[in-house]
Amino acid sequence: MLKKEHEVAALGAPHNPAPPTSTVIHIRSETSVPDHVVWSLFNTLFMNSCCLGFIAFTYSLKSGDRKMVGDLTGAQAYASTAKCLNIWALILGIIITILLIIIPILILQAYQ
Repeated sequence: MLKKEHEVAALGAPHNPAPPTSTVIHIRSETSVPDHVVWSLFNTLFMNSCCLGFIAFTYSLKSGDRKMVGDLTGAQAYASTAKCLNIWALILGIIITILLIIIPILILQAYQ
């Protein structure tokens, strides 16, 4: 018998082995933070009054970046600003579209 084998045989198995430990990993559920990119892109392409759609698109992209980094508070702040700008861009776009339809009709009726 080798010396190392003899020492192991003499010591024997551990008398009080430590109980097996387990590791619990808590995965946080991702809070859904809408970044309004599609809405902002729509406002940028079709109703870009006063460049609000483009500014909203920029804030939407910043919101997505913050969400990817894990900064949910920053993502919510940028998303809230993008939403507000999108609402204003949509309202102004609708008003301008209606005025562009109504004003020429009124002008044509005045000259007839």
